[in-house]
Amino acid sequence: MSYAFAVAAAFLLLFAIGVGRDRRRFGNAVLLGLAVTFFAIGLLVGVEDAPPGVAGTVMIGGLLVLGVGPVVLAWLLTANGVKMVRKEGRSPGNLLSLLAGLGMFGVMVLAVTAAATESWALRVAVVTLLLVLGYVSFLFVCFVGYAFLYGRTRLRRDVDYVVVLGSGLTGGDQVPPLLASRLDRALAVHERLVAHRRRDDAAPVLIVSGGQGPDELVPESHAMADYLLERGFPAEALLREDRSRTTEENLAFSRELMERGRPGSSCVIVTNNFHAFRAAILARRAGVDGQVVGSRTARYFLPSATMREFAAIFLQYKVVNLGTLGALILLGALVWASR
Repeated sequence: MSYAFAVAAAFLLLFAIGVGRDRRRFGNAVLLGLAVTFFAIGLLVGVEDAPPGVAGTVMIGGLLVLGVGPVVLAWLLTANGVKMVRKEGRSPGNLLSLLAGLGMFGVMVLAVTAAATESWALRVAVVTLLLVLGYVSFLFVCFVGYAFLYGRTRLRRDVDYVVVLGSGLTGGDQVPPLLASRLDRALAVHERLVAHRRRDDAAPVLIVSGGQGPDELVPESHAMADYLLERGFPAEALLREDRSRTTEENLAFSRELMERGRPGSSCVIVTNNFHAFRAAILARRAGVDGQVVGSRTARYFLPSATMREFAAIFLQYKVVNLGTLGALILLGALVWASR
C-alpha cells in the first residue's frame, strides 16, 4: 500500500511542477490522472486491513459501480445522442454521444458472449478491445478532469487583449446562441479587466476573430463586431481579425494583430467551456501568451462536443497514442497466435 501512495505522491509532485511551468499542457492532465489512479490503488489495497464491515461495503460498492455504472452511462449517452440529433441534426460530430452509447452496449454484449462461449479467439479479441478502450478511457477521464480544473483558473488581470474565437454564423450573417455566449462572456471579461486595471495602464483591446466561410455572407468577425457594437461596446476598443478559418488560424492571426499593436502583449482568450482546454493547448503551440476562459454551453450539447475536443487532442499526439493502440492490438494478436 505504501508503494502505491509513494508513486501517487511522485506523480502529484510532477503534476505540480508541470502546472507551475505551464498550465496549458496535456501532460499535466495525464500526470494528475496517474496520481489519482495510484492513490485509488493504495486505498483499495488498504481495504484488506479495514474492519470486516467496511471492507465488505467497499467491495459491494465497487462491484455495483463496475457492473451497473457502464450500463447507466451507456443509456445516458444513447439518450443524449438521440436528443442531440433531434436538436442539432445528423452531422458526424453530433452523432458522437449516440455512437459511444451504442458502442458501449455492443461491447457489453460481446463480453457476455465471450464469457458464455469457449471461443479462444473471441475471448482474446474482447480482452484486447477492453485494453484499447481502457487506454482511451483513461486519457478521456484525464482530459475531462483537468479541463474542469483549468476552467476554474483565476482570471488574469495583467493583459492587453481579449480575443474571442469565432464558431460559425447562421443564415449567413447572424450570430448563433453558441457564439453569442462567447461574446457575452467576452463583454463581462473585458468589463472586469477595465474595472481592475491600474490608472496608468491602457484598457485592453477586444479582438473578434473569424473569417468568412463558404456559406457565410460576411466574415464571422464582422457579425461578431456588430453584435458587440449593438450592445454599446466602444468601437475604438475593437479589432477585427477576418482571415482565419480554424482555431489555429484564429490564434496565429490574432497574435499578429497583438504583436503589431503592443509587442510582447498577453491576452485572455474566450471560447465555449468545452473548447477551452484544447484552445489553451493550441495557444501555447502558437506562442500566444494567453489564458483561455469558457462560456456556458447548453448541457445536452456538452457530451458530443467534449468527445469531439478529446478526439482532436488525441490525434494531436497521434505518434504516442496510435503507437500505444497498435502495440496493444499486436499484443492481442501474439497471444491469439501463441495457442
